[in-house]
Amino acid sequence: MDRSEERLDTFPRLLARNAEKRGGSPAYRVKEYGIWRSWTWNEAQTLTRDFAMGLVSLGIGPGDHVALIGRNRPELYMAMISVQMAGGIPVPVYQDSVAEEMAYVLEHCGAVLAIAEDQEQVDKVAEIAGRLPELRSVIYREPRGMRRYDHATMKSYADVVALGQTDGDPAELDRRIDAAGPDTTCVMLYTSGTTGRPKGVVLSNRNIISTSEASSEFDHLRESDSVLAYLPMAWVGDFIFSMGQALWTGFCVACPESEETMQADLREIGPTYFFAPPRFFEGLLTRVTIRMEDASRLKQRMYRHFMGFAREWGPKLLDGKAVSGGKRLWYRIGDFLIYGPLKNTLGLSRVRVGYTAGEAIGPEIFDFYRSLGINLKQLYGQTEASVFITQQPDGEVRADTVGVQSPGVEIRIGESGEVFYRSPGTFVEYYKNPESTASTKDAEGWVATGDAGFIEPETGHLRIIDRAKDVGKMADGRLFAPKYVENKLKFYADILEAVVFGAGREFCTAFINIDLLAVGNWAERNNIAYGSYQELAGHPQVLASIAEHVAAVNESVAEDEMLSGCQIHRFLVLHKELDADDGELTRTRKVRRRIIEEKYGDLITALYDGSESVSTETEVTYEDGRKGSIRATLEIRPAHIVSDGKRIAAE
Repeated sequence: MDRSEERLDTFPRLLARNAEKRGGSPAYRVKEYGIWRSWTWNEAQTLTRDFAMGLVSLGIGPGDHVALIGRNRPELYMAMISVQMAGGIPVPVYQDSVAEEMAYVLEHCGAVLAIAEDQEQVDKVAEIAGRLPELRSVIYREPRGMRRYDHATMKSYADVVALGQTDGDPAELDRRIDAAGPDTTCVMLYTSGTTGRPKGVVLSNRNIISTSEASSEFDHLRESDSVLAYLPMAWVGDFIFSMGQALWTGFCVACPESEETMQADLREIGPTYFFAPPRFFEGLLTRVTIRMEDASRLKQRMYRHFMGFAREWGPKLLDGKAVSGGKRLWYRIGDFLIYGPLKNTLGLSRVRVGYTAGEAIGPEIFDFYRSLGINLKQLYGQTEASVFITQQPDGEVRADTVGVQSPGVEIRIGESGEVFYRSPGTFVEYYKNPESTASTKDAEGWVATGDAGFIEPETGHLRIIDRAKDVGKMADGRLFAPKYVENKLKFYADILEAVVFGAGREFCTAFINIDLLAVGNWAERNNIAYGSYQELAGHPQVLASIAEHVAAVNESVAEDEMLSGCQIHRFLVLHKELDADDGELTRTRKVRRRIIEEKYGDLITALYDGSESVSTETEVTYEDGRKGSIRATLEIRPAHIVSDGKRIAAE
C-alpha cells in the first residue's frame, strides 16, 4: 500500500480522494418534482465541508451524537459525512418510526442535534422534545410548511450551509478531520429489536471501511457502477452500500423521488448494482403474476413456455456452465420475446450484481430471477458485522446456501449449531450496554449470530436453517424450522406473510396474511365486491386458494426428510395485516414471533384445540397514531398433508 492510500481510513478522506481523482463524475442523484438533480464529487466535497463548518459554528463537537431522520436524500448522506468532519457521530433513525420509537433512540444516544428531512419529521421531534434534555436544536432540509414554526432553536439546511460559508473556520475543520482515525466511531446504527428494545451498535471507521473494501473487491465493483438508494438510511444494508462502498469505489448513488415512484425511478436509473430484501423481490414477482393473469392467452402460453425453459437453462448460462448452442439460441429468442422486456419492466436490465439479504428468500423466488439472467445472489450478515459475513462467488450461487465466508471473515459452528464469526467488521460495542456486548462478543472477538446452521464440508458454503431460538423440536422429536416453511408459502403471489407454529407440539399450524394487491386484483377480475382487507381475507374462494397453496407447500416440505415434520395441518387467514406500528414486525419488516405468539394466543389455542372458527378482537394503530380495535370471526381450515409419499385429505 503506498502512502497515498494509508490514510483512506475515514469517510472525509475518502470523499477528498474522490473529489481529487474523479471530481467531475456524478456522486449523487435525486429525483424531485419529476427532474433528476446531480452532485459531482467536487460539489459534494464543497457542500459537505460548508455544512460541517456550519455544524461546528452551532457547537457540534467531538463525540456528539447527531440524529438524521428522513428519506434517502443526497443532503442527508452528505450530512452524515459533515457530522464526522465536525467530530460528531451520525445516528440515522428510521423515517417511519412513530414518535415513541424515535424518542427511545434519541434519548438513548443523547442526541444534541436532529437533522430532519421535512415538516413531518420535525413534528415528530417536536412532539418528544420534552423527553430529550440534551437536544439543543433541529435542522430541516425541506422548508415547505416550516414558515410559521418557532425558529429559536431551528434552522434550515441552507441556513447552516450559509453559516459555514460566512463564519466557518476551515483550519479548525481540517484539525478535526485530521484528528479522526480508523478507530474513531463512524456511525451508530440501531438493531431492529426483534426480541426487545433496539440496541445501539457502535461501528468504527475500521469496521465499515475494511468491510467496504473487501466486499467491493469480491464483486469487482467499480467507479462506473451505480446504485439506487431507497432502503431506510438507518438500516446497515443501506449504510454499507450507499455510504461505505460508494465512497470506497466512487460509484454514483441515486435516490428515488418517493416510495410510490421507486419502481419507475428504478427503470430510469437502471442501476448496475442493486440490493433488496426478499420482500421486495416477492412483491415484484407478485406484480408480474398479476400482469400475466391479465394478459391474453397467447401471451400467457408464451410466458409459461419460455419461463419453463429459462428455469432449467438460465442459471446454467449465468454461471458459465456448458450449454449447447441450440439451447443458447433458444434462450436468446426467449430473451428477445420475454426475459428482456420483463427485466426492463422491472428496472433490472443493467444489474451486473444483485444481492438479497435480511432474511431467507424462498428458493422458487430466487431461481425465478436468476432464470431471467439477473445475477442475483444471497449474502448473510448483520448490523454487528458491518453487514458481510458470507457472500456467494460467481459460478457458485445456490438458493439453499448463503455462500462462503467473506474476505477476512472467520466462521465456526458452536456445539448447539449456532453460527459464530469474527472479522475486521465486528462491531465495537453496544452503546451503554456492556452486558449485551459481553454476551454477544467474547474476549477473542467471536460474535454469536443467534442463527443455526452448518458448513457443507464439500463446498465450504454456509447453510442457515433458521434463527437458533426459533429452531426446535416437535413433540415427537422431529426438527421444527418455521422460516423454511414460511418462505415456501410466500412464493405464492397471494400470500404476503406467514407465521408457522409447532415447537413442542404434535403438529404445525400457521397464520397467513393475504397480499391485498394480488387478491384484490383477482377479486376485480372476477367481479367480486369487497369493502376491506378483512372481508376479502375471509372470502370462501380466497380461503380455498390458500388451502391449495398450503397443500402444495406440504408436498414440497415432505420431500425433505429432515424437515418433513413441519407440514402444516391447520391454518387461518388473519383479519389484519401484520404491521410494524402494531409491534408485530420490525421496521425492517421482520416478524416479531414472540410478540405475535403473545398477542394472538387465543388464535393459536383455537388452531390446536380442534375449533372450526374463533372470534377475536385486536387493537390496531392508525397512521396518525390513534388506537382502535377490530373484531372478527375467523374460519380455521384443515390442510392436506403428505405421508409415505401420498397426500392425505384434510380432516
